[in-house]
Amino acid sequence: MESEVKRAQRGDREAFIRLLRQLEPELYCLAKTIVRRDEDCADVFQETTLKAYKALSTLQQPKYFKTWVIRILINECNQLLRSRERTVAMAEVPETASSADYYGDSHKLDLREAVDHLDESLRIVIHLFYFQDLPIKQISSILEISEGAVRARLHRARGILAERVKQSREGRLAYEAF
Repeated sequence: MESEVKRAQRGDREAFIRLLRQLEPELYCLAKTIVRRDEDCADVFQETTLKAYKALSTLQQPKYFKTWVIRILINECNQLLRSRERTVAMAEVPETASSADYYGDSHKLDLREAVDHLDESLRIVIHLFYFQDLPIKQISSILEISEGAVRARLHRARGILAERVKQSREGRLAYEAF
């Protein structure tokens, strides 16, 4: 990957395209975790690609290309979420679900869905650690928080996920008893 980054920095557009195609699935999953909508993922990925291409010459160490692009992507996702907060959607009406529907569908709850229901700060750390296989040190660098904060968020998220899985199982057993 380092040699491809160096080629891209020297102006090889095809090398840059190959790099992003290689990272695309991981970046898309991360964007989906943060912004949640496919249209927003596409917008964020496009902006990330453009910004990375324009700023490629500023990357000092090619071995950190992936971390650098992930940081750009996270910043773009956060910017999109901030702009979305300023927009009030009046056409969207929250759905109300009865408890029977909840228990009827609880067997469909899987780990991925449970992660999606976490608070954003916990969800991002879990995604980077487990789905992107990034070490705590890199996550700390990407999110610009201490390694201790990353560990604390991982610990808190694991506890919440364990509790949700436990509740899901108990709910499913209660539903099946009826």
